[in-house]
Order: sequence, then C-alpha cells, then structure tokens
Amino acid sequence: MPSRPFSPRIHLSAAALWFFALLLIAISALPISARAQINLKTSSGAPSSVVQTPRVRAELVAQAPDGVQPGQTLWLGLQLDHEPGWHTYWKNAGDSGLPTDLQWQLPAGLSAGAIAWPVPHALRVGPLVNYGYEGRILLPVPVKVAADFQAPASGSAEIHLSASWLICRVECIPESGEFTLQLPVQGSTATHGDDFLKAHTLQPVQLGTAGKATVQAAASDDRINVRISDLPAALQGQPLELYPENADTFKHAAESSKDWQQRWDGSTWVAEGLPLSDMRGETPKQLAVVVALPAAARDTALSQGRPIAWRSELDVDGQWTAAALTGVSPALAAALEANKNAAAAPTAPSSASASSLWAALLGGLIGGLILNLMPCVFPVLAIKVLGFAGHGQNQRAQRMGGLAYAAGVILSFLALGALLLSLRAAGQQLGWGFQLQSPAVVAVLAALFTVLGLNLAGLFEFGSILPSRLANAQARNPVVDSFLSGVLAVAIASPCTAPFMGASLGFAIDMPTAQALTVFGALGVGMALPYVLAAFVPAIVRWLPRPGAWMQTFRHAMAFPMFATVVWLVWVLGHQSGVDAAAALLALLLALAALIWALGLVGKSRAVLGTAAVLLAAAIGYYAVPMISAPAASVTQAESGELWQPWSAEKVQSLQSAGQPVFVDFTAAWCVTCQVNKRTTLNSAEVLNAFEQRKVQLMRADWTRQDPAITQALHDLGRSGVPVYVLYAPGKPPVVLSELLSKSEVLGALEQI
Repeated sequence: MPSRPFSPRIHLSAAALWFFALLLIAISALPISARAQINLKTSSGAPSSVVQTPRVRAELVAQAPDGVQPGQTLWLGLQLDHEPGWHTYWKNAGDSGLPTDLQWQLPAGLSAGAIAWPVPHALRVGPLVNYGYEGRILLPVPVKVAADFQAPASGSAEIHLSASWLICRVECIPESGEFTLQLPVQGSTATHGDDFLKAHTLQPVQLGTAGKATVQAAASDDRINVRISDLPAALQGQPLELYPENADTFKHAAESSKDWQQRWDGSTWVAEGLPLSDMRGETPKQLAVVVALPAAARDTALSQGRPIAWRSELDVDGQWTAAALTGVSPALAAALEANKNAAAAPTAPSSASASSLWAALLGGLIGGLILNLMPCVFPVLAIKVLGFAGHGQNQRAQRMGGLAYAAGVILSFLALGALLLSLRAAGQQLGWGFQLQSPAVVAVLAALFTVLGLNLAGLFEFGSILPSRLANAQARNPVVDSFLSGVLAVAIASPCTAPFMGASLGFAIDMPTAQALTVFGALGVGMALPYVLAAFVPAIVRWLPRPGAWMQTFRHAMAFPMFATVVWLVWVLGHQSGVDAAAALLALLLALAALIWALGLVGKSRAVLGTAAVLLAAAIGYYAVPMISAPAASVTQAESGELWQPWSAEKVQSLQSAGQPVFVDFTAAWCVTCQVNKRTTLNSAEVLNAFEQRKVQLMRADWTRQDPAITQALHDLGRSGVPVYVLYAPGKPPVVLSELLSKSEVLGALEQI
C-alpha cells in the first residue's frame, strides 16, 4: 500500500481569520469615532474649570470679592499657562495666527463684555511678526450684573465657557475646551485676585484726545505717518513699540529704524513712513493703535506701578490706494484660470472625463500589480503560493482557491473605497490608507500577525485552543479560507501606495460613486491577477516541488516575515503614539503569546496558567490601551536636529512670498514606499547638498495620524495617499514628482529653479 504523502497543515484556521477580519472591519472607522468620543468626554464629562493639553493649561477663573451683587460688575477670565516655547495670540494676531475666542453661557441677569486684552509682545518667526503671549497670561472679561438679578435657588451662578485658541511654536495646533464654574452669589471669590490685578496693569491706558494718521501717497506704495499726543512726559525720548488693532492695515514685519522712523516732536510721538499692508482695504476714518514700552523696560515700569501701554484712536487724514487681490500664489492663480477656462468650454469635460477614467483604471490595475511586491504583503502571498503545493494535482481546488482569493481582494478594495467615499461625503477629511492612521487598527494587526507567526512557528495549532467545530472550519471551508486571506492581504497592503496609484485614487475620489468604485475594483483586480493566473495556468507553478517535509520547514520559516511585519507595525505605532505606547503594545503581545502557550497545555496546567495569563493581559491592557490611544508628543526641528521642518500651508505660502523655494515630503510611518524613498533618495548626500546649494527649505507633512489639513493639501494636488513629493518654486506652478523617487528626478527638478 503506497505511503500517504507528507502534508502538514499549512492553512490558517478559517475561524481565526473570520474573527480578525470582522474585528478589522469594525475598527476601520476608528480614526473618526475615536475623535468623536474624545470630544464627547471633553464636553460631557465631569464639569471642570480646568482643561489641560500637552501645550497649555487653561483655567476659567473669577474675581467677585463682594459676590454677585445686582447693579455691580464682576470679572471672569481665561488664564493660560503656556508650556515653554508655545504662544497664543492677541486680538490682532499679526502676519499669521488667530485670537483666542470666548463664548459664554451665563445665568439670566449676567452679560459678558469683550476681552480686556493685555498688551502683547511682538513674536518674530522667520520673516513674519505676530502679536501674542507666552508664559502665564489672563484674559479678563467684565460681567455686568443687572439691577433685577435674582439669585438662583442653589445659591451659585453656574458659568459655562466654550473657548478656542490657536497655540503655536514652530507648528500651530488649534485647541478648544469646555469650562464650568460655580460662582457663589453671596460669598466672596477672590482666589485669583493677584492675577486679575496684574492683568489690569497690563491694559493699555486710553488716551483722551485722538491722534492723527496722515497718508503719504507714492507711485509704488502707500505709507502713513502717525502722531500721538497726550503721552506721559516721562516717556519723551524713549523708543516705543506700535501694535495696530486692525490686522490688514500695516506691514507687521516692518522694523523701526530700518523700514520706518520714530522720533519725538516735543510731547508728541511721531512714527514716519510706516508701510501699509499689501492686503489693506479702503481707507477708514479712524485707526486704533496701541503703543507700548519695549519688552525690556516693562518689568521695571510695572514694579514702579507705572503703565506700560497706551491706546489711541487716530483720525485718518488722506486716502490710500486699496490693494488689489493679493496673497494668491502663482500656482493657485493658474488653477483658478484653468477652472475659468474649463467652465467656459462645456463640451470639453465629457471627453476629458472619459480619457481620465480610462487612465485611472489603468493606473489602478498597474498599481494593484505592484502592490504584490510590497514587503508587508509577502508573508500572506507566500502562504497562499505554498497552498499550490498542498493541492498537488487538484487543479479544481487551486482554481476555486484562486477565485475566492480574488473575490476577497476585490470586495475588500470595494468595501474600503465605499467606506472612504461615504465618510468623505459626511464631511470627514480622509484619504487612502486611513485605516492605518488609527492606533487601534495598528495594534489589532500587530496582534493578528503575532498569532499567525506563533502558529507558523509551531507553538500551537488552532485545534488545540479552539473548539473542534471551529478549528476544523478550514478543512470544511477551504474556499472561505482563501477569501479571508484576500481580505487580510488588502488590510495590510492598501496603505502601501505604489506608483501610478496616487494620481488614479486622487482622481477617483472626486468622481461619481459608481466610477470611483470601478477604479477601486481595478486596483483589486491588479493585486489578485498574479495569483489567479497561477491558479489557472499550471505551468506557472510547476517549479514547486511535490509535497514533502520541506513544507514543514517552509512553514516555520514563514513565521519570521510575520514577526518582521509585527516589528514594522510596532514602529508605526511608536510614531503615532510615542515610544511608551510601542512598549505597551509589546507588553500586550507578550501577554498574548503567554496566553496562547498556556491554552495549548493540557490538564490543570492549562487552567492555572491560562487564568494567570488572562489576568496578566487584563492588567497590562488597563494601562496600555490609554497609552496606545494617546497622540505622540510633537518634536520640533531644534529638538530633532534634522533639516526638515513640520509642514503647514501657511509656512509654505510665506516662504514662497519671501522668494524661497520649498520641497515638501508628504509621508507616513506606515507607508513602506515613503521609507524606501527617504533612505535611498532624500537622505542621500548628493540630494541634500543640492537642496542646500539652492536654499530650498525642506518640509515634512507627517500623515501617520489623521490630519485634515494634510488631507486637504493632498486633495488640492490631485492625490489621495502618500507618498507625494512637491517642489514649490517662487513664481512657478508646483512640481509633483513621482511616487518612486530617484536622485536624478529630484536633481533634475532642482535644475529648473
């Protein structure tokens, strides 16, 4: 009787794959839902007067020493304690930024006034000047109590504040908070009396008589002279700083003694030749400005009880020329012109749309083929190819498996595309690869590949830890097993944006839904095509040896690519949530491995050690899950010591306006192509020297976590995923380079500057 061929179980349990596939589908939308939960916790959690972020501590405070008395005025305020290096903005933020906004919900009989803004500091950032605050600052607000105010039955007035602020260092982050404060009606509230006293001393003194602003009209530009009287006699002869309250009147970055002159004419302070902004509108009747002592002299004046700033409303004499529409980059101007021309030619879009659709379909097909070469896909495909050897001469089983795998791949791409399109239609700023922007999805994938690696290494068989009915599901449903392998391949491969995919997917997202899904389907067809051909053309796999002991060795060897994928996923999580989160995930994976090992034992050992492993995993998970969900601390250019600055659209625009070229690397830690290009091209000495010689500012837009601003920038460039490389040269349209970047391509683009 012939011996039975050696055929170890190399297929993964269908039950296990079903579990992880459903889990991934459930978690795919976490970048959106998790953010919503955070907002709900902030706004609907326990009422608090304090909001703490990694950059600032914000507190709602009050000054009511006599309680809430009818007909009197009390003070509320938002106190901001900035971390070193961070700042928020004055009522006029300057060249960039936004002022802090306070929205009050007060009991009947209380009405809040405007913020009594303390005098700011000038904050110079490169070629820009902003006006704002660092360290600790209190923004006080007067609250008028009506004469017929009735005290609530509780004896306390409940104060609600919704505040939003923009906080910046090199990068800028919009933040907000919900605050609640119980203010006793009869009792005294004066805990922060010193803070309110200091805030009042920082207020500019209102001057009684109006100053004068005289417009100097010139052929090339307009300037203005300012005269302010009624200033204290002790100021005469001292230099002062000027802070306009209107954002679009003066050039904020203009420097005294260089761009304009100041002097004293007796008791009147005179500023001559102040340059007007390129964004100025029509000439107003009055201009409100604040003049202040230089920062170095303020502490001395405050210690002596003297004011440090004065506010004047200037009568404007003369008319300046209102600026034409400015601030539009040449690239945007070209795009607007192209849109206007397209609107004027209604017959062109149909043919262009058809040709673009075919180009997108071809790009998706080729991109799907290239996805099979990505390292993150190789472990899954290797196991499927090994299945050909397991089938031997059973061509029907091979073909059914190939079709099932193709169905899993194509349907998964269609499902991801439909989810992306529906979320974008609902207003979410998302792009291709959005599932790996969620730390939860990354952690689940790391757990999945750890389990698969342990199974391939021979530590356990699914039959030893699952009920026999589930464990034998694969044997009864090999087609389902192949289908789920396709789902798994797409889950891990889709973020690896390959050549030709960027433009195709960027175009597809703006197409009608049916056409867009066709492009996503073409992407799935391209990825599944090699495996389907191998299943239907026996000659392709004849090089595989007959089933035998080598399959067991190959199975064990495939555990190492699985573990390598886990290393990559942990690295991605470290970029998303920090090194502590990466360590927490490793601890969870260790507990998971211990649990799987314990469940493979027999007798009392399984019960005792399994229980211990479950308790260990629960204890680690209690501390690890919040760490995994938390965002990583930002790192500035100075801290990292790198040449690359964090990207922002405003910085790109300001640098271009200053005549400096900019190169932007749109990247993500989970993008394998991005990391390859970084090491082979962008970090090469030849390319870096070329950037330095041409004074190109390097910027990196990190899309590892969801960032609506980066998503919008990619959309404006006609892309939906990373990598994307853009060279901005002053006076020229942006140049978008290819996804698989080469030194010659970068150097050639730089030659055109």
